[in-house]
Amino acid sequence: MTRTLGWILVTALLVCLIVPGFIAFRVWHVARVDDRSPADAIVVLGAAQYNGIPTPVFQARLEHAATLYEEGVAPQIITVGGNQPGDLYTEAGSGRAYLTRLGVPPEAILAVETGTNTVGSLEAVAQTVRDQGGDSVVLVSDPTHSYRSRMMAHDVGLQAWTSPTRHGPAVWTRENQIMSIIRETGAVLWYQYQRLVGTDVDFPD
Repeated sequence: MTRTLGWILVTALLVCLIVPGFIAFRVWHVARVDDRSPADAIVVLGAAQYNGIPTPVFQARLEHAATLYEEGVAPQIITVGGNQPGDLYTEAGSGRAYLTRLGVPPEAILAVETGTNTVGSLEAVAQTVRDQGGDSVVLVSDPTHSYRSRMMAHDVGLQAWTSPTRHGPAVWTRENQIMSIIRETGAVLWYQYQRLVGTDVDFPD
């Protein structure tokens, strides 16, 4: 009995180590992928904005999306994200305004101003892209966010590739990157748990 209990504890410990370790590896691996396959839209996942001005993290994503558009990866850029209580501007609207200042034609930018997390935003994007007769997107976010966002995009019925930004605060230091991998590992575990129990509350971005 004691030996059986010991094996159970050892097995449980190994599972607790192996599963997070595998997910952390996947987060790290997908973060290194820059897939610029042609798609129906480039989707810039939202980040904070203040009074209509994107934060440096958000700016880095938008600048990368503008580069992808110039390269002909997709005919349009979709910015996403609603606003927090008290905000006068949405993340999507702020992103659209910033992209126009970068020289992207306004008619090539669509602001989907709904969703306060990645799941909600991608659900709205999926419906928008389907309404246009498409189904494929290239996701632009921080490197370590790529694995989870791609997983979520697939779950809402999109073909999704990732082309993360390579500059900005999210990738300035090795410490930032390590902490982001740890955080995203927890976020992926939480998201998978939500799928298992049938809830739809996303890990905060």
